[in-house]
Amino acid sequence: MDSGKSTLALQTNHNHAARGRVGRIFTAHDRAGAAVVSSRLGLTHGAVEVDPEFDFWRYTVEALTHGARIDYFICDEAQFYTAEQVEALAKIVDELQIDVFCFGILTDFRTRLFEGSARLVELADSTQWLQVETLCWCGKRATHNARVEDGIMVTEGEVIVVGDTDDQTPEAQRPGVVTYEVLCRQHHRRQLTAARAQAVSLSAEPLPFA
Repeated sequence: MDSGKSTLALQTNHNHAARGRVGRIFTAHDRAGAAVVSSRLGLTHGAVEVDPEFDFWRYTVEALTHGARIDYFICDEAQFYTAEQVEALAKIVDELQIDVFCFGILTDFRTRLFEGSARLVELADSTQWLQVETLCWCGKRATHNARVEDGIMVTEGEVIVVGDTDDQTPEAQRPGVVTYEVLCRQHHRRQLTAARAQAVSLSAEPLPFA
C-alpha cells in the first residue's frame, strides 16, 4: 500500500495503448468503488470488476469469438482474485498469447499472504517489487499493512474490508470507520501506529520490556 501500484498499472496501460496495443483493465474492491482503478495521485480509469464468480477464461474466449482484439490485460488489486482466477490468467497467457500484468500487495493486515497473491507468486513468469519505497512513521521501510478501526489497530477480522490509508482526520475516528497504515515489522508487531506513538509522546524507541 502507498507504493504507487495503481499508478503504475495505469501507466503500463497508457504505454501499451500508445503503441497501438489493445487491452482490458480489471480490478477488485478499489477504494473508489466498483469497476474503476484509482490512484492517490488522482488518476482513474474504468475497469471490469472482478468478483469471486468472475470467469476470466470465459470472458476472454467470448470476447475473442465475437471479434474483439485483446493484446494484454492489466489486473489491479490482484491480491483479491481467487486462486482459480489466477490459474485462468496463466492459461490465457499460455494458450491465447495474451500478456497479463498483475498489480497487488502480498500480505493482508494479519501479515498473511492473500490467496491471489500466493498463487501469483507460484505461477508468475516474473515478479517485481515496486521501486517506490513506502515508509513507516518512524522512517524505516514499511513492510506491513495495519488495519485501524475506530483509531485502534486490529489483527483479527474479515480479510477484505475496504478503506483508505493514513487518514488521521477526525472523521477517521468515528465508529465503524476503517483505515489502513503502512508500518515496519517492529511497529506492526507492537501495534504502534503513528497516532498511538504521538499519543504517548515517544521521543525514542521504547525498551523491549516497556
